[in-house]
Amino acid sequence: MKRWFPGLLATIVLSQAGIVSAAASPVGQVPFLKRPFIPAQASFEVKQYAYPETKPIQAGKFDIQHYPLYDEVLYWLETWAKQYPDLVELQSAGKSLEGRDIWQITITNKKTGTATSKPAMWVGANRHSGEVTTRVAALHFAHELLSKYGKDPEITRLLDTRTFYVRPVENPDGSELYLNTIQTNRSTNRPVDNDGDGIMDEDILEDLDGDGYSRQMRQYVGMGKGDYIKDPSDSSGRLMKQVGEGKGDYRVLSEGIDNDGDGKYNEDGIGGLDIHRNYPENWRPMTEQTGMGWTQGGAGEYPLSEPEMRSVVLFLLENPHISVVETMDTTVPMHLRPPSTSKSEESMFPEDLKYYEHLDKKGQELTGYPWAGDVYYTYHTRRGGSEGTPLFGHSPDWGYFQYGAIWYGDELWGKQEYVKDYNKDGKTDELDQLWMNDHIPELKGKLFQNWMAYDHPQLGKVEIGGWNPKFWNQNAPAGSYLKQAVEKQSKFNLELAKSLPLLVVTKTEVKKNQDGTSTVSVTVTNEGFLPDALKQAWLVKIVRKGSASIELGDGLALADENTDKIQDAGFFGGALEEEERTKTFSWTVKGKGNAEVTIRSTRGGTVNVVIPVK
Repeated sequence: MKRWFPGLLATIVLSQAGIVSAAASPVGQVPFLKRPFIPAQASFEVKQYAYPETKPIQAGKFDIQHYPLYDEVLYWLETWAKQYPDLVELQSAGKSLEGRDIWQITITNKKTGTATSKPAMWVGANRHSGEVTTRVAALHFAHELLSKYGKDPEITRLLDTRTFYVRPVENPDGSELYLNTIQTNRSTNRPVDNDGDGIMDEDILEDLDGDGYSRQMRQYVGMGKGDYIKDPSDSSGRLMKQVGEGKGDYRVLSEGIDNDGDGKYNEDGIGGLDIHRNYPENWRPMTEQTGMGWTQGGAGEYPLSEPEMRSVVLFLLENPHISVVETMDTTVPMHLRPPSTSKSEESMFPEDLKYYEHLDKKGQELTGYPWAGDVYYTYHTRRGGSEGTPLFGHSPDWGYFQYGAIWYGDELWGKQEYVKDYNKDGKTDELDQLWMNDHIPELKGKLFQNWMAYDHPQLGKVEIGGWNPKFWNQNAPAGSYLKQAVEKQSKFNLELAKSLPLLVVTKTEVKKNQDGTSTVSVTVTNEGFLPDALKQAWLVKIVRKGSASIELGDGLALADENTDKIQDAGFFGGALEEEERTKTFSWTVKGKGNAEVTIRSTRGGTVNVVIPVK
């Protein structure tokens, strides 16, 4: 059955057999495309493909060797909320474009204080539709915290003293389309006219040979008429080498049909925005009028136009006690951080940068990622060159420059990490990847599909084949490779968790004075690695200065009634600024009784102590 757009709202519901109507769908069936009708929007057919990579090893048992669908993600979040009622709170943080709940859990020991009274970390994943390795990493991080609470002293203390927010799927619409169909859409499913022909989404990916993937087509056109040749280094004739227009005998195209007759294939697929260019910091439009300004592809109509990103920003602004954020992507791999439009030293406070650089180094030690650093320069010059390239509307920049946080957008899967020089030619390249495809039992035949003849309705005789676009180029193959990628990233995520600031009362003292009064003193130390506020957080006023206050029980009063019960606590330094980590607050009182002192810090937490005065 085809999916058309005859009215105000079109809904597609997929079953194992293909497309079924919403009315006929079974309970719990997920609608895949449910978008407002736009007159210039094309009609097309989308079929479900049940990827084995989405199936758990054993139903009802948590594992990190497969890609859970939306319903399974929710199953685990609900299960943990029931299994650990004193540690987990489940909430919908918003609605996606198509109306799905964007689920998030809060993890902390409820008995030791409210979630918002503790230093916090936010973990997000699967913002880009196809980067589904990250949803597994987010779930694994949550599972590690919960399953080891009460067994691992370090994790137990983390949950007793800090709060963790985990949102495994930031973009449920796009990722469900990705995991249930052949589409490899990058972002939200909002219709976009990618090729500028006045029609949206009219030339989507197609799977002509029915293998569940849209790979490549190669066509022999005669020497001098193409831009590809068979790679001479590959005796099997599978690899293709681009040699330039008019220098080859093959052309290579995306597998599919030229639906709009423009000579291009699959150039206007479902959606087309990049919601990771939709953040308000240094946002740029997709077009501009002067020819001299900067633009940003996929940026959206305006900053935070997309509900998925808007829900992230609003939640964070409503919870300013979050000082560390990890929101993950795939395919580099790299510990990636701000800034995205300048070099680090040009726009960051030196005091803040040294914390980032420390975490960069620590991350590489833990994960072995070859790169760590800023988006603008380190990311764009990692393979050579000396010029940075700006990305506008990028989350790390909003996270630091407007939110004043430690913000990483780590790239946690890169196939190059797992490729070795199997043929001993001194290089790791596609020949070695072919060897893996041919010889490693777990991967055999899964990475590369051999070229098969196909009679194309427009092109005539072609061959279809090539690399797996979903579970090799963009994500880890399910099984041990996925497990390795996730476990490596979780080491760094846990390190970020340990770095959170934490105010602790380290000393109390009552000193008797000659006039019969007593001086009550409380010493507080930030025992966390990070300060309770980066310098950038001070600048943009995302945090308030801390306070120290005293409440006096029966029988006690301030010796001088004009003394303020509330003192300015300022900010507490971190491990790299030792002199600012510890502060002492004192009040002079008269009488006998209990004095309760409370120290409040936006990001360092709230701590209080009761001191008897005798």
